[in-house]
Amino acid sequence: MWGYAGVVVLVGLVWKLAHNFLQDRKKKKAATDALFAQAAGVLENSEFDPQGPQAYPRLSGTYHGFPVQVLPVVDTLATRRLPALWMLVTVQDALPVSARFDMMMRPTGATTFSNFDHLPQTLKHPTGFPEQAVIRTDDAELVLPAHIIRPHLALFSGPQAKELLITENGLRLVWLLAEAERARYGIFRQAEFGEVVIDAKVLQEILDTLLAIRTTVSDWAGAKT
Repeated sequence: MWGYAGVVVLVGLVWKLAHNFLQDRKKKKAATDALFAQAAGVLENSEFDPQGPQAYPRLSGTYHGFPVQVLPVVDTLATRRLPALWMLVTVQDALPVSARFDMMMRPTGATTFSNFDHLPQTLKHPTGFPEQAVIRTDDAELVLPAHIIRPHLALFSGPQAKELLITENGLRLVWLLAEAERARYGIFRQAEFGEVVIDAKVLQEILDTLLAIRTTVSDWAGAKT
């Protein structure tokens, strides 16, 4: 049987665990609110889902009339690197393409946000594309020609743009938001990213790029018919 002192200790332990849980939940909610604070103003009719795909929070809405999804994803699979927090920006709109175009910068192995590694065909590096870009597709005969995409790669001159995906269902650009704090990850193996905010200007530039690509692809396909 528990004595009085044992009951007091047990109650104290339960209270402490409950307190820590609530504090941790409040901290995570505050971090999520801060992450999306600027981004919500970029989209029209924005809606926030705290439990989106794979339990990640998701912001959705429209941009110039097109459905958009903004999804942060933590990637802990990359070897010899710190865990990364990626932002997946997707314009969900049907496109007149017959094969996937998937350009990945500096691919080093499997990721949690892409099926790039599963695409069967790797294209020859096109002239004028970023030096560290690798392009894969599911059909090299039908994939978009390089000159359609080449004018829209300014964002990939820096280190944060990671992937450009174009499919019949829409377009996606993957952007590096942050890498885990090295000291904490090295000691506790916890992926903590500190105070991260999706910059409104960056999100707008990404969306403008995706819509520009969409227009170019549509015009190119229309000219063929």
